[in-house]
Amino acid sequence: MFTSLHGIWVPLVTPMHHGEIDLSRLQALADGLIARGVHGLVVCGTTGEAPQLDLAEQSAALAAVLETAHKRCPVLMGIGGSDTFAAASRVLQFDDMELAGYLVSTPAYVRPSQEGLVRHFETIAESTERPIVLYNVPARTGVDLELGSARRLAERPQFAAIKEAGGSVRRMAELVEHTPLAVLCGDDALLFSALCHGGHGAISASAHIRPDLYVRLYELVRAQRLDEARALFALLLPMIQLLFSEPNPAPLKAALAMQGLMRDELRLPMTPASAGCGSRLAAALDALEAV
Repeated sequence: MFTSLHGIWVPLVTPMHHGEIDLSRLQALADGLIARGVHGLVVCGTTGEAPQLDLAEQSAALAAVLETAHKRCPVLMGIGGSDTFAAASRVLQFDDMELAGYLVSTPAYVRPSQEGLVRHFETIAESTERPIVLYNVPARTGVDLELGSARRLAERPQFAAIKEAGGSVRRMAELVEHTPLAVLCGDDALLFSALCHGGHGAISASAHIRPDLYVRLYELVRAQRLDEARALFALLLPMIQLLFSEPNPAPLKAALAMQGLMRDELRLPMTPASAGCGSRLAAALDALEAV
């Protein structure tokens, strides 16, 4: 039976130490998020700097997180890239691990047709029997997985969910109404609205910071305690906006470093957040600690 793909999932950052993955810090980060109630974790998403990690590094990161999450929390593995058959081959590399499924993004840069997108996902799906979460993020990839294409893919139960990051609450509502997919918000600033329009949860980078409050927000909306949920989201929104004020995951890693959870280190072409961003993050962290 497929794992429930509802709730608050966190796409893990990848801690670094002098250019190498800091696996012990990654495990500690995963352990802390699980302890604070998140519903799932994602390894090697965009927030995890996956394009900058080779296959051996990705495998090591996944194994470390799975060891920590064992029996406590489901884990998705991120699969990206513009080469369909290379992506399908990577799935085979990970498929003997204890995964809840794969988060598969639309191919970047090449801008295929909708037919090409459907065949891309179908080809990758043929490499595994595990669930696949579609990931639509046109701002990063240059191509939009349209509603009709999502509906075609959703006819195959293996396509169990979609992380929708197209910047439109209307699109998320349409996906909820017209597909059987679990619809996960990929635009953190739209999280409250997405949940109110029937969204089933989120894959939220911002939820690294005070994950307990994101889980609380999700539970409040499910309970239809919308005034409380709206007030809570108003407290979270300034931090969300700061975390995406410069390229992700630079502000997030800066904030986590301030919390003593890792070094403020990224792998090129990503660079650390600016000093100004850092000072604003410090103030926002202090404000959230009081919540």
